[in-house]
Amino acid sequence: MNATLDGQKLFDERDFKIEPGSVSRDSIERTVSGLDGVLSIDLGRRSREIKQRGVLQAKSPSQMHERINTISAYMDGNTHTLATSNEEEFDNLRMDAFKATNNRVSGGGFCCDYEIIYTQLVV
Repeated sequence: MNATLDGQKLFDERDFKIEPGSVSRDSIERTVSGLDGVLSIDLGRRSREIKQRGVLQAKSPSQMHERINTISAYMDGNTHTLATSNEEEFDNLRMDAFKATNNRVSGGGFCCDYEIIYTQLVV
């Protein structure tokens, strides 16, 4: 599976995985004088968390650093669109966290594991 973020191919296909979380709902509960119990007002659907995990590859440490900086630039508070080659599309995503770990030498250069946590603001 391959993915693009705002149409940019930033990720490799190796061990790529997207885990959409459950949509949440919100409500307000208030007590009202003269009413036995509470008044519950449904505020509707809210955001959900989406996790993306995979492995980044580069030919040199400087290229890896450049890839990480390019992806990190998407943590700008704006909303983005994540699309996969399986025709899944997640829009209205805010990138909240990006972690690159386990840097290592691989057959064709360097690689590292990564995890991105998005919040899908409108579902």
